[in-house]
Parts: sequence; structure tokens; C-alpha cells
Amino acid sequence: MTSVTTAPASATASVALTGVTKVYGGGQNAVLALDRVSLDVAPGEFVCLVGASGCGKSTLLNLVAGLDQVSGGRIEIVDRAQAAATASSHRQRSPGLMFQEPALFPWLTVEANVEMPLKLRRVPRDARRKRVAELLDTVRLGDFARRRPHELSGGMRQRVALARTLALDTPVLLMDEPFGALDAMTRDLLHDELERIWTERRLTVLFVTHNVREAARLADRIVLLSSRPGRIIYETRVTASRPRRIDSPEVAAIAAEVTDRLRTEVGRHGQ
Repeated sequence: MTSVTTAPASATASVALTGVTKVYGGGQNAVLALDRVSLDVAPGEFVCLVGASGCGKSTLLNLVAGLDQVSGGRIEIVDRAQAAATASSHRQRSPGLMFQEPALFPWLTVEANVEMPLKLRRVPRDARRKRVAELLDTVRLGDFARRRPHELSGGMRQRVALARTLALDTPVLLMDEPFGALDAMTRDLLHDELERIWTERRLTVLFVTHNVREAARLADRIVLLSSRPGRIIYETRVTASRPRRIDSPEVAAIAAEVTDRLRTEVGRHGQ
């Protein structure tokens, strides 16, 4: 079961995974999706998870988000600001999770979609309105507050989804291929926006992607999972200076190195 605590296994981690295992089903039909995955994500670090389809990337993200329970091991998530304010409290804001699809309520306006998490947290009305305005300005959609999702482009809908996730006011952001369905130019622009917001807010980001070039563009560290069962088989730190361009030689070189490792892994399993 996911453990939430103010004292992680690693004193320097915002997210600490220790021997995380996930098994679906039982008996002869049991499927081992993740096998003893251990990973520490430092405060403010941007970590990208890559791997072949079915390697357990999204499963791992769902476990960290608390949407599913681990079969073994432990996940610890630390809100250091909250822990400093109330060291004796074990209450925890869940990480913000952003999916590939925006999943907006089509009958609500942009501002009402972003406001929803604040309503669920019972934030007073005036404070909600102020916060929504701030968040829409953050994602550069202040002029579209009264529009509905069908009036927006795909990239704009993803910005609304990002603003709604940020409304959870958590320092840990989980992203499951959030830009996978977008065209290359829109995706590149949203990379810039995400990097800006990550820097300004000092967020800790765990980002799942199939796009190795995207990982090299965004990450401080790239973690490669093996084909099922998912195990960490390789990781590398990305030291290229920011801001990065996705078509830069530095990003291309990092992506090529990770892609070679990925091809070896896929070939080993005959996929």
C-alpha cells in the first residue's frame, strides 16, 4: 500500500520508491508488471521515464498518484513546505496527475474547469476566483476564461488541463504522456511553457513519455525501464544547458544514446 509520510527513506527525496512491485491477477494468470523498482526523485528535479510499450511506466505513475496499490515495496511522497509548517502532521496533498487526454468537462467554461479542484477543497469563492485568474495567466489563457473546451485548440485544452492540475497546489507533478497526441510544433511550444512553469514554481516532475527526444529536451535525468516486468535498467543525467531546443545537437546526441539502449532492450525481448 502507498505510504505517505513526512520522513522519506532518502532525506533528500520528494518522491522515494523502494522495491516497488506490482502484480495483476493471481495464480497462473498473475502478471508481474513492475519488479522491485527503487528510485529517488529530488525536490525540484525533472525525471523522465521511458521504455517500450507495456513496460509499466504508466502503472508506476498511477501507483505514485495513489490510484492503485503496490503489491510490494513502498512509495513515500514528501511535501517539505507542509512538513516544515507542521512537523507532527502526516496529512499530505496528493501529487497532481496530468494525462495524455485533457479530460475537461465539456459543459463547463475554461475557468470553471480550472476551479473544480479548488471547489472540492472547499476554497472560499473569492479566493477561488483569484487563484483561477492567476493560473490562467500562468498558462497564458487569461483571455479565454469564458470559452468552452470545444472552442479551443488541442494545445490550449492541454494548457487548461495543466492549470487544473496546478490548482491542486502540490509540489509534485506527475505527467503521463501529456503531449503525445499533439503536433510537433504545438508540442515544442508546450515544452517551453512547461519548463517555464517548472522553473518558476520549483516543481518536482515525474514525466512518462515514449518520445526519447522529448525526454532529452525536458529532463534532468532519464530513467529507462525494461520490458515487462518493468525494472530500472539504465539512467543518465542530462547536463546540457537550458533552455534546450528539441532539434539541437546536444539533445539529439542524448536521445541517440538512450534510443540505442532502448533498441537493445526491445531486441532482447523480440518485440
